[in-house]
Amino acid sequence: MYFHAMPRSVLLFILCCSLQAHSQIRVDVFTKKSEGYRNYRIPSLVMTNSGTLLAFCEGRASLLDHSENDIVLKRSTDLGKTWGSLQVIAADSTNSLNNPQAVVCSDGRILLMYERYANGYGEKDAMPGLDGNKICRTFLTYSKDHGSSWSAPQDITSQVKRPEATSMATGPGVGIELKYGKHKGRLVMPVNQGPWNNWFVYAIYSDDGGATWQKGELAPYKKKVRGWANEVQMVELSDGRLMLNARSITGNRKRKIALSENGGQTWSALVDEKQLLEPECQGSLIRYDEKTLLFCNPRHRTRRVRGTIYASLDDGLTWPHRRTIYKEGFAYSSMVALPDGKIGVLFERDGYTTISFMQVNLDDVLNPKLK
Repeated sequence: MYFHAMPRSVLLFILCCSLQAHSQIRVDVFTKKSEGYRNYRIPSLVMTNSGTLLAFCEGRASLLDHSENDIVLKRSTDLGKTWGSLQVIAADSTNSLNNPQAVVCSDGRILLMYERYANGYGEKDAMPGLDGNKICRTFLTYSKDHGSSWSAPQDITSQVKRPEATSMATGPGVGIELKYGKHKGRLVMPVNQGPWNNWFVYAIYSDDGGATWQKGELAPYKKKVRGWANEVQMVELSDGRLMLNARSITGNRKRKIALSENGGQTWSALVDEKQLLEPECQGSLIRYDEKTLLFCNPRHRTRRVRGTIYASLDDGLTWPHRRTIYKEGFAYSSMVALPDGKIGVLFERDGYTTISFMQVNLDDVLNPKLK
């Protein structure tokens, strides 16, 4: 076909179709100084069994991590094109609620975990122990109607926290339900614990649909690996093993990873994943389908910019495919697999002014010409 022989109108039509095929739908979901909150941070995105998207985050009185935060939600029934009104899922007076992390169960329920910090006792100041007014607590709530209503929160601190730990953080991001092997059906929630500047990551898991929870062992550090692992996500590999992927603090600006052979009960030593650089920021990790893992974070060594999705077709051994989806300010994110070869991404952008949702074509990530 010779393009110079075509009428100009036909060429314009072909160009428009091509652009549309690779276009990305972006919708602002939470915007600062709106709907009762000065700021919004820390996204968690899941899709219910009915196809409803649930976008969780913290509604904050300021940008501070512990500023009387509430846990809030918006729902979309059209795969992110439009979003409903803001719902307050949990609030606790002047205390701060942090780190929403959701998981969708095979029976249709949505579980949501989050932490409570007493006013004046944030991550740096929380006390060790399982009781008292100055400790960090973990709560669980659930929905049976695709996020329309939620149960009263249950305090599960004694099940998931070690007495010597000070802070705790679920994720932030999403949990998973295992689909393979002898632990099929297990719910796994990624967690990190303090004290500050002495972080460890681990899994908490439930084999009875979330009725009770157990603590896995802390992922050990390999000798001579610099930095601490904290904000963490986990994914199930095709052979039933788990892989964790954590933010690295004061390290080599590389993500830290480890593997579990027993559903999150124990982990191999943490090592640097040299293929995935970071500016010290949370990242999102999901299994898209039977052969594809996806990872998303700011692809930069020093700045939270250049939001990028990576794809691996070999269970995370290599990450040869990637696409930058947002070049400007890009911080925390959460992904979900959508129908028809699409990826949904909920992400903080442009100095934490907005949490936006974007649809991305999986083919655009896998095609090396579109990096």
